[in-house]
Amino acid sequence: MTDHASCKSILVTGGAGYIGSHVVKLLGEQGERIVVLDNLSTGNEDAVLYGTLIQGDTGDAELVSRILDEHDVDTVMHFAAHTIVPESVENPLKYYANNTRSTLNLLQCCQAAGVDKVIFSSTAATYGIPQDDTKPCTEELPTAPINPYGMSKLMSEHMLKDLSQATNLRHVILRYFNVAGSDPDGMIGQSTRNATLLIKVAAEVAVGKREQLVVFGTDYPTPDGTGIRDYIHVTDLASAHLSALEYLRDGGDSTLVNCGYGKGFSVREVIESVSRINGEALNVVEQPRRAGDPPALIAAVEKIQQTLNWTPKFDDLDVIVQTSLDWEERLTLRAEVRSATG
Repeated sequence: MTDHASCKSILVTGGAGYIGSHVVKLLGEQGERIVVLDNLSTGNEDAVLYGTLIQGDTGDAELVSRILDEHDVDTVMHFAAHTIVPESVENPLKYYANNTRSTLNLLQCCQAAGVDKVIFSSTAATYGIPQDDTKPCTEELPTAPINPYGMSKLMSEHMLKDLSQATNLRHVILRYFNVAGSDPDGMIGQSTRNATLLIKVAAEVAVGKREQLVVFGTDYPTPDGTGIRDYIHVTDLASAHLSALEYLRDGGDSTLVNCGYGKGFSVREVIESVSRINGEALNVVEQPRRAGDPPALIAAVEKIQQTLNWTPKFDDLDVIVQTSLDWEERLTLRAEVRSATG
Protein backbone atom coordinates (compact mmCIF):
# COMPACT_ATOMS: atom_id res chain seq x y z
CA MET A 1 0.00 0.00 0.00
CA THR A 2 1.14 3.52 -0.77
CA ASP A 3 2.49 5.83 1.94
CA HIS A 4 -0.39 8.29 1.94
CA ALA A 5 1.44 10.81 4.11
CA SER A 6 3.69 11.60 1.14
CA CYS A 7 0.83 11.55 -1.39
CA LYS A 8 -0.63 14.50 -3.13
CA SER A 9 -4.35 15.22 -2.95
CA ILE A 10 -7.24 13.58 -4.78
CA LEU A 11 -9.96 15.83 -6.20
CA VAL A 12 -13.37 14.14 -6.13
CA THR A 13 -15.93 15.99 -8.25
CA GLY A 14 -19.50 15.19 -7.25
CA GLY A 15 -18.18 13.78 -4.00
CA ALA A 16 -21.30 14.79 -2.06
CA GLY A 17 -23.48 12.63 -4.30
CA TYR A 18 -24.60 9.03 -3.89
CA ILE A 19 -21.63 7.18 -5.38
CA GLY A 20 -19.02 9.88 -4.84
CA SER A 21 -19.69 10.09 -1.10
CA HIS A 22 -19.19 6.35 -0.70
CA VAL A 23 -15.86 6.61 -2.51
CA VAL A 24 -14.84 9.56 -0.30
CA LYS A 25 -15.65 7.49 2.79
CA LEU A 26 -13.37 4.65 1.68
CA LEU A 27 -10.61 7.06 0.64
CA GLY A 28 -10.82 8.82 4.00
CA GLU A 29 -10.66 5.54 5.90
CA GLN A 30 -7.52 4.74 3.92
CA GLY A 31 -5.90 8.02 4.99
CA GLU A 32 -5.97 9.82 1.65
CA ARG A 33 -5.87 13.59 1.28
CA ILE A 34 -9.19 14.54 -0.31
CA VAL A 35 -10.83 17.68 -1.66
CA VAL A 36 -14.45 17.44 -2.80
CA LEU A 37 -15.97 19.75 -5.40
CA ASP A 38 -19.78 19.62 -5.57
CA ASN A 39 -22.45 22.19 -6.43
CA LEU A 40 -24.87 20.40 -4.06
CA SER A 41 -27.65 20.44 -6.67
CA THR A 42 -28.27 16.77 -5.93
CA GLY A 43 -25.50 16.07 -3.41
CA ASN A 44 -25.69 16.34 0.36
CA GLU A 45 -23.13 18.23 2.44
CA ASP A 46 -23.63 15.84 5.37
CA ALA A 47 -22.57 12.89 3.18
CA VAL A 48 -18.99 14.18 2.89
CA LEU A 49 -17.35 12.44 5.85
CA TYR A 50 -13.71 13.24 5.00
CA GLY A 51 -11.65 15.92 3.34
CA THR A 52 -12.41 19.50 2.36
CA LEU A 53 -15.75 20.31 0.68
CA ILE A 54 -15.82 23.19 -1.80
CA GLN A 55 -19.17 24.21 -3.26
CA GLY A 56 -18.89 24.94 -6.96
CA ASP A 57 -19.08 23.62 -10.51
CA THR A 58 -16.65 21.56 -12.57
CA GLY A 59 -17.47 24.00 -15.37
CA ASP A 60 -15.85 26.86 -13.43
CA ALA A 61 -12.33 26.84 -14.87
CA GLU A 62 -10.94 29.43 -12.49
CA LEU A 63 -12.20 27.55 -9.44
CA VAL A 64 -11.06 24.14 -10.67
CA SER A 65 -7.58 25.45 -11.55
CA ARG A 66 -7.23 27.06 -8.14
CA ILE A 67 -8.26 23.83 -6.37
CA LEU A 68 -5.79 21.75 -8.37
CA ASP A 69 -3.00 24.18 -7.54
CA GLU A 70 -3.74 25.00 -3.90
CA HIS A 71 -4.42 21.40 -2.88
CA ASP A 72 -1.53 19.89 -4.86
CA VAL A 73 -3.79 17.48 -6.74
CA ASP A 74 -2.33 14.72 -8.91
CA THR A 75 -5.44 12.52 -9.24
CA VAL A 76 -9.03 13.40 -10.18
CA MET A 77 -12.03 11.15 -9.62
CA HIS A 78 -14.83 12.60 -11.72
CA PHE A 79 -18.42 11.80 -10.67
CA ALA A 80 -20.18 15.13 -11.18
CA ALA A 81 -22.94 14.55 -13.75
CA HIS A 82 -26.66 14.53 -14.38
CA THR A 83 -27.84 10.91 -14.56
CA ILE A 84 -31.60 10.76 -15.23
CA VAL A 85 -32.19 9.14 -18.63
CA PRO A 86 -35.75 10.43 -19.29
CA GLU A 87 -34.69 13.95 -18.35
CA SER A 88 -31.78 13.73 -20.80
CA VAL A 89 -34.26 12.93 -23.59
CA GLU A 90 -36.45 15.89 -22.65
CA ASN A 91 -33.58 18.32 -22.07
CA PRO A 92 -30.51 17.05 -23.97
CA LEU A 93 -28.53 20.29 -23.88
CA LYS A 94 -28.60 20.27 -20.08
CA TYR A 95 -26.76 16.94 -20.24
CA TYR A 96 -24.26 17.95 -22.89
CA ALA A 97 -23.54 21.13 -20.95
CA ASN A 98 -23.02 19.54 -17.56
CA ASN A 99 -21.75 16.07 -18.46
CA THR A 100 -19.70 16.78 -21.57
CA ARG A 101 -18.73 20.45 -21.63
CA SER A 102 -17.89 20.52 -17.93
CA THR A 103 -15.74 17.40 -18.39
CA LEU A 104 -13.92 19.19 -21.21
CA ASN A 105 -13.28 22.10 -18.86
CA LEU A 106 -12.07 19.77 -16.12
CA LEU A 107 -9.67 17.99 -18.47
CA GLN A 108 -8.30 21.30 -19.74
CA CYS A 109 -7.59 22.31 -16.15
CA CYS A 110 -6.02 18.93 -15.44
CA GLN A 111 -3.73 19.25 -18.46
CA ALA A 112 -2.63 22.75 -17.43
CA ALA A 113 -1.98 21.65 -13.83
CA GLY A 114 -0.08 18.48 -14.75
CA VAL A 115 -2.61 16.09 -13.23
CA ASP A 116 -1.58 12.68 -14.53
CA LYS A 117 -4.30 10.32 -13.22
CA VAL A 118 -8.06 10.46 -13.86
CA ILE A 119 -10.72 7.94 -12.80
CA PHE A 120 -13.95 8.54 -14.67
CA SER A 121 -17.48 7.57 -13.72
CA SER A 122 -19.18 6.26 -16.86
CA THR A 123 -22.16 4.06 -17.60
CA ALA A 124 -23.44 0.96 -19.34
CA ALA A 125 -25.79 3.36 -21.16
CA THR A 126 -22.90 3.83 -23.60
CA TYR A 127 -23.68 0.35 -24.98
CA GLY A 128 -27.26 1.23 -25.88
CA ILE A 129 -29.30 -1.90 -26.54
CA PRO A 130 -26.95 -4.85 -27.09
CA GLN A 131 -27.79 -6.94 -30.17
CA ASP A 132 -27.55 -10.11 -28.11
CA ASP A 133 -28.84 -9.38 -24.61
CA THR A 134 -28.58 -13.05 -23.65
CA LYS A 135 -24.84 -12.58 -23.18
CA PRO A 136 -23.01 -10.32 -20.75
CA CYS A 137 -21.74 -7.03 -22.20
CA THR A 138 -17.98 -7.09 -22.73
CA GLU A 139 -15.90 -3.94 -22.94
CA GLU A 140 -15.31 -4.67 -26.64
CA LEU A 141 -18.98 -4.34 -27.58
CA PRO A 142 -19.74 -1.51 -30.02
CA THR A 143 -21.03 1.61 -28.27
CA ALA A 144 -24.40 2.87 -29.51
CA PRO A 145 -26.09 5.09 -26.91
CA ILE A 146 -29.83 5.58 -27.42
CA ASN A 147 -30.22 8.65 -25.22
CA PRO A 148 -28.35 11.91 -24.57
CA TYR A 149 -27.22 10.73 -21.12
CA GLY A 150 -25.34 7.77 -22.59
CA MET A 151 -23.99 9.88 -25.44
CA SER A 152 -22.82 12.65 -23.10
CA LYS A 153 -20.81 10.10 -21.13
CA LEU A 154 -19.42 8.43 -24.26
CA MET A 155 -18.24 11.80 -25.59
CA SER A 156 -16.42 12.37 -22.30
CA GLU A 157 -14.81 8.93 -22.60
CA HIS A 158 -13.49 9.84 -26.04
CA MET A 159 -12.06 13.14 -24.81
CA LEU A 160 -10.31 11.37 -21.95
CA LYS A 161 -8.87 8.70 -24.26
CA ASP A 162 -7.64 11.25 -26.78
CA LEU A 163 -6.02 13.41 -24.11
CA SER A 164 -4.27 10.36 -22.68
CA GLN A 165 -2.91 9.56 -26.16
CA ALA A 166 -1.56 13.08 -26.51
CA THR A 167 -0.09 13.57 -23.01
CA ASN A 168 1.23 11.64 -20.01
CA LEU A 169 -2.24 11.42 -18.49
CA ARG A 170 -3.40 7.89 -17.61
CA HIS A 171 -6.99 7.00 -16.83
CA VAL A 172 -9.42 4.31 -15.77
CA ILE A 173 -12.96 4.50 -17.14
CA LEU A 174 -15.51 2.61 -15.03
CA ARG A 175 -18.77 1.75 -16.78
CA TYR A 176 -21.36 1.26 -14.06
CA PHE A 177 -24.28 -1.09 -14.42
CA ASN A 178 -27.14 -0.74 -11.86
CA VAL A 179 -25.81 0.73 -8.63
CA ALA A 180 -27.86 0.09 -5.49
CA GLY A 181 -27.65 -0.28 -1.73
CA SER A 182 -26.14 1.94 0.92
CA ASP A 183 -23.15 2.02 3.24
CA PRO A 184 -23.33 -1.09 5.50
CA ASP A 185 -22.12 1.08 8.42
CA GLY A 186 -25.25 3.22 8.03
CA MET A 187 -23.28 6.48 7.96
CA ILE A 188 -24.28 7.51 4.44
CA GLY A 189 -26.65 6.28 1.76
CA GLN A 190 -28.69 7.22 -1.25
CA SER A 191 -30.47 10.46 -0.42
CA THR A 192 -31.31 11.49 -3.98
CA ARG A 193 -34.58 13.41 -4.20
CA ASN A 194 -37.14 12.03 -6.64
CA ALA A 195 -34.99 8.94 -7.18
CA THR A 196 -35.72 6.70 -10.16
CA LEU A 197 -33.57 3.63 -9.43
CA LEU A 198 -35.65 0.53 -8.76
CA ILE A 199 -34.26 -0.64 -5.42
CA LYS A 200 -34.26 2.88 -3.95
CA VAL A 201 -37.86 3.43 -5.06
CA ALA A 202 -38.93 0.00 -3.77
CA ALA A 203 -37.36 0.77 -0.39
CA GLU A 204 -39.22 4.09 -0.25
CA VAL A 205 -42.49 2.28 -0.93
CA ALA A 206 -41.65 -0.25 1.77
CA VAL A 207 -41.21 2.42 4.45
CA GLY A 208 -44.24 4.42 3.33
CA LYS A 209 -42.56 7.32 1.54
CA ARG A 210 -44.25 6.41 -1.75
CA GLU A 211 -47.65 4.90 -2.36
CA GLN A 212 -46.70 2.53 -5.15
CA LEU A 213 -43.98 1.01 -7.27
CA VAL A 214 -44.49 1.16 -11.03
CA VAL A 215 -43.20 -1.76 -13.10
CA PHE A 216 -42.61 -0.80 -16.72
CA GLY A 217 -43.07 -3.84 -18.89
CA THR A 218 -44.11 -7.38 -17.95
CA ASP A 219 -43.90 -8.94 -21.41
CA TYR A 220 -40.16 -9.05 -21.99
CA PRO A 221 -38.59 -12.29 -23.32
CA THR A 222 -37.26 -13.12 -19.84
CA PRO A 223 -38.24 -15.94 -17.45
CA ASP A 224 -40.82 -13.82 -15.59
CA GLY A 225 -41.49 -11.16 -18.24
CA THR A 226 -39.74 -8.28 -16.44
CA GLY A 227 -36.40 -6.68 -17.25
CA ILE A 228 -33.19 -8.15 -15.86
CA ARG A 229 -30.35 -5.98 -14.60
CA ASP A 230 -26.93 -6.43 -13.04
CA TYR A 231 -27.12 -4.75 -9.61
CA ILE A 232 -23.86 -3.79 -7.88
CA HIS A 233 -23.67 -2.68 -4.25
CA VAL A 234 -22.45 0.91 -4.00
CA THR A 235 -19.69 -0.01 -1.53
CA ASP A 236 -18.32 -2.63 -3.92
CA LEU A 237 -18.43 -0.01 -6.67
CA ALA A 238 -16.61 2.43 -4.40
CA SER A 239 -13.93 -0.16 -3.69
CA ALA A 240 -13.44 -0.56 -7.45
CA HIS A 241 -12.39 3.09 -7.57
CA LEU A 242 -9.77 2.47 -4.89
CA SER A 243 -8.54 -0.52 -6.88
CA ALA A 244 -8.34 1.73 -9.94
CA LEU A 245 -6.34 4.28 -7.94
CA GLU A 246 -3.80 1.66 -6.84
CA TYR A 247 -3.63 0.36 -10.41
CA LEU A 248 -2.70 3.80 -11.76
CA ARG A 249 -0.28 4.49 -8.91
CA ASP A 250 1.46 1.23 -9.74
CA GLY A 251 2.00 2.44 -13.31
CA GLY A 252 -0.96 0.75 -15.00
CA ASP A 253 -1.87 1.76 -18.54
CA SER A 254 -5.11 3.55 -19.35
CA THR A 255 -8.03 1.12 -19.39
CA LEU A 256 -11.80 0.77 -19.42
CA VAL A 257 -13.73 -1.77 -17.33
CA ASN A 258 -17.31 -2.75 -16.56
CA CYS A 259 -18.54 -2.59 -12.98
CA GLY A 260 -21.05 -5.28 -12.09
CA TYR A 261 -21.35 -8.81 -10.76
CA GLY A 262 -21.79 -10.68 -14.03
CA LYS A 263 -25.30 -11.83 -13.17
CA GLY A 264 -28.73 -10.27 -13.16
CA PHE A 265 -32.00 -10.14 -11.26
CA SER A 266 -35.42 -9.38 -12.68
CA VAL A 267 -37.69 -6.60 -11.48
CA ARG A 268 -39.99 -9.21 -9.94
CA GLU A 269 -37.07 -10.82 -8.10
CA VAL A 270 -36.09 -7.45 -6.65
CA ILE A 271 -39.68 -6.81 -5.53
CA GLU A 272 -39.84 -10.26 -3.93
CA SER A 273 -36.63 -9.61 -2.00
CA VAL A 274 -37.81 -6.21 -0.74
CA SER A 275 -41.23 -7.58 0.26
CA ARG A 276 -39.74 -10.60 2.04
CA ILE A 277 -37.14 -8.63 4.00
CA ASN A 278 -39.62 -5.86 4.81
CA GLY A 279 -42.25 -8.39 5.87
CA GLU A 280 -45.01 -6.83 3.81
CA ALA A 281 -45.98 -6.92 0.14
CA LEU A 282 -45.38 -3.78 -1.91
CA ASN A 283 -48.14 -1.96 -3.76
CA VAL A 284 -47.10 -2.63 -7.37
CA VAL A 285 -48.65 -1.08 -10.47
CA GLU A 286 -47.86 -2.56 -13.87
CA GLN A 287 -47.52 -0.33 -16.93
CA PRO A 288 -46.33 -0.85 -20.53
CA ARG A 289 -42.65 -0.93 -21.44
CA ARG A 290 -40.67 2.28 -21.67
CA ALA A 291 -38.99 2.99 -24.98
CA GLY A 292 -35.32 2.01 -25.01
CA ASP A 293 -35.32 -0.39 -22.07
CA PRO A 294 -33.48 -3.59 -23.10
CA PRO A 295 -34.84 -6.91 -21.78
CA ALA A 296 -31.56 -7.69 -20.03
CA LEU A 297 -28.31 -5.88 -19.30
CA ILE A 298 -25.53 -7.78 -17.55
CA ALA A 299 -21.83 -6.96 -17.23
CA ALA A 300 -18.95 -9.14 -18.25
CA VAL A 301 -16.66 -8.76 -15.25
CA GLU A 302 -13.54 -10.76 -16.03
CA LYS A 303 -11.60 -7.66 -17.05
CA ILE A 304 -12.21 -5.63 -13.87
CA GLN A 305 -11.40 -8.62 -11.69
CA GLN A 306 -8.17 -9.39 -13.53
CA THR A 307 -6.97 -5.89 -14.41
CA LEU A 308 -7.80 -4.15 -11.15
CA ASN A 309 -7.55 -7.21 -8.87
CA TRP A 310 -11.03 -6.31 -7.60
CA THR A 311 -13.19 -8.72 -5.62
CA PRO A 312 -16.70 -7.72 -4.47
CA LYS A 313 -17.79 -8.26 -0.87
CA PHE A 314 -21.52 -7.57 -1.06
CA ASP A 315 -22.48 -9.70 -4.06
CA ASP A 316 -25.93 -10.64 -2.77
CA LEU A 317 -29.32 -9.14 -3.69
CA ASP A 318 -30.69 -9.52 -0.16
CA VAL A 319 -27.67 -7.65 1.27
CA ILE A 320 -28.19 -4.84 -1.23
CA VAL A 321 -31.89 -4.65 -0.36
CA GLN A 322 -31.29 -4.85 3.41
CA THR A 323 -28.83 -1.93 3.37
CA SER A 324 -31.29 0.06 1.26
CA LEU A 325 -34.14 -0.56 3.68
CA ASP A 326 -31.93 0.21 6.69
CA TRP A 327 -30.97 3.54 5.15
CA GLU A 328 -34.56 4.51 4.33
CA GLU A 329 -35.53 3.79 7.91
CA ARG A 330 -32.67 5.98 9.13
CA LEU A 331 -33.78 8.80 6.85
CA THR A 332 -37.33 8.47 8.17
CA LEU A 333 -36.12 8.58 11.77
CA ARG A 334 -33.98 11.66 11.07
CA ALA A 335 -36.94 13.44 9.51
CA GLU A 336 -39.10 12.61 12.52
CA VAL A 337 -36.43 13.93 14.92
CA ARG A 338 -36.08 17.16 12.93
CA SER A 339 -39.84 17.59 12.90
CA ALA A 340 -40.10 16.99 16.65
CA THR A 341 -37.32 19.45 17.49
CA GLY A 342 -38.65 22.13 15.17
